[in-house]
Amino acid sequence: MPWRPTHAESHLSVRSNWLRAAVLGANDGILSTSSLVLGVAASGASRSAIVTAGVAGLVAGAGSMAAGEYVSVSSQRDTEDADLRLERHELATDPEGELQELAGIYVGRGLTPDLAAQVARGLTEHDALEAHARDELGLAEGRRARPLQAAGASALSFATGALLPVLAIGVFGSSSRVAACIVVTLLALIGLGALGARLGGAPVVRAVIRVVFWGATAMAVTAGIGALVGTAV
Repeated sequence: MPWRPTHAESHLSVRSNWLRAAVLGANDGILSTSSLVLGVAASGASRSAIVTAGVAGLVAGAGSMAAGEYVSVSSQRDTEDADLRLERHELATDPEGELQELAGIYVGRGLTPDLAAQVARGLTEHDALEAHARDELGLAEGRRARPLQAAGASALSFATGALLPVLAIGVFGSSSRVAACIVVTLLALIGLGALGARLGGAPVVRAVIRVVFWGATAMAVTAGIGALVGTAV
């Protein structure tokens, strides 16, 4: 009868690939688009010009994030595949040496030489490449790079984040649109920081302070530059 675990565990590290892309995309969408529309608004542009700039930034940013994530994560995946090809070749040409190497890894982790050799042989008989990928290369299947997953998560989260400041700047009147955009952006950043911390198992308060501080700084700088350019032009 096959062995089954007595209880199921869900570890947060398996979320690292899509979580990083999603949080980065949402943060960039909120910040870059709010900064963009605030900068255009500070220059004295009309509502239609501000909304047009925001929508253009949303579309361009989502596409750019998706392309950038896909290219970056594909490069990581290519490196992982190259390591696996090399490991597959070594297993085919020097299986005994690879077995000793695996046993040495387990000795380094605290097993006795006899037990390490037994474990290494058992795992090699089950799936030698999987054992070496996981324990020698650190390439557990659940943590491998997934380009399409990262690109999709990044593009979707960017568009979702960017939509908030665009709606805020477009819905409210000229007397309150800037204030509304700032408030919506800061609330979105607070929610994003808290959500990312929860999903990643990190301290919530520290994550929120970090994302809000740098977000507010970016908006202030962009709005200031927009005002200067609008005055000069």
